[in-house]
Amino acid sequence: MNKPANFAHLEVGYDVPALPGMDEADIQTPCLILDLDALERNIRKLGDYARAHNMRHRAHGKMHKSVDVLKLQMELGGAVGVCCQKVSEAEVFARAGIKDILVTNEVRDPAKIDRLARLPKYGASVIVCVDDVDNIADLSAAARKHGTELGVFVEIDCGAGRCGVKTGAEVVDIARAAVAAPHLAFRGLQAYQGAMQHLDRYEDRKARLDIAIAQVKEAVAALKAEGLEPEIVSGGGTGSYYFESNSGVYNELQCGSYAFMDGDYGRILDKDGKRIDKGEWENALFILTSVMSHAKPHLAVVDAGLKAQSVDSGLPFVYGRDDVKYVKCSDEHGVVEDPHGVLRINEKLRLVTGHCDPTCNVHDWYVGVRNGKVETLWPVSARGKAF
Repeated sequence: MNKPANFAHLEVGYDVPALPGMDEADIQTPCLILDLDALERNIRKLGDYARAHNMRHRAHGKMHKSVDVLKLQMELGGAVGVCCQKVSEAEVFARAGIKDILVTNEVRDPAKIDRLARLPKYGASVIVCVDDVDNIADLSAAARKHGTELGVFVEIDCGAGRCGVKTGAEVVDIARAAVAAPHLAFRGLQAYQGAMQHLDRYEDRKARLDIAIAQVKEAVAALKAEGLEPEIVSGGGTGSYYFESNSGVYNELQCGSYAFMDGDYGRILDKDGKRIDKGEWENALFILTSVMSHAKPHLAVVDAGLKAQSVDSGLPFVYGRDDVKYVKCSDEHGVVEDPHGVLRINEKLRLVTGHCDPTCNVHDWYVGVRNGKVETLWPVSARGKAF
């Protein structure tokens, strides 16, 4: 097989797990594969939803950490830009030409603030979250130093119990300081309710979001009373986007996992009591793994263990099979129950990871497949960018 020109220097099995044009059966494992048809359907579906509800969608880049996946979300789904969690992660997207970047986190370290303030030089509009008025002066000084402007979102703790302020008065204080600070612009509110995204029952998620929405409305009212109406009220995830988009106060969604759909999200229930990976979204991301041992008749051993995935949200499940079950793992081995001895040496299985975000961060490449062929190879562009 002739190598595509842009991959000519890469060797399968050492540099990369596969190359475009290869048969899916020949992909080296363990690796991440993307079902491109399912991925594109997921992206289009959320894009259609967002447009129908007059919502912006800013895709969460911390999930896939991939410039190529984000560009697909922008092209097919109309995503306006990207959310990042860290400055170095944001810089990857800025350097790649992404023009609308939100750091959905606080940045307090002086070196990180300095680097953040340089990002607009790549041509990007950059917004950062703030939950302490003392942060404003440092951000302003760095932006002034570099001759740039940073946008500010005041972050509200609307139930996650992590970063963010609680009261409308606190929101107003920070917003007022941002408006007064040179080289800063108050842009809006960050109000992501992360604590409820994985609650099983639709009704339980709604109850938590109802509280958050009331809190956000209070903050918006307090801002308006001071002449500080927010341009953007941003939040909403894969487990809640329908609540925020019908709230009358949010106008931007931050969904991420919908595109890949992992095991932990997939098990939550929609309003009809159906798992969301059985209709609302499709599994598009898989760990491809191979059977490497079957010395015990009832157990197979595969090559995807702890170093190929995160198991913080549980073990993966074997996609499309109910006759075998992934039951435990160590560093380099996964054990699969095979009570009927149906698996064969070198047989490949698709695993659906419990938690896509940290799983993607331990791989260098996505292998995009369609109709049994490798169609594309995408780097996990921001892998390891945790600064």
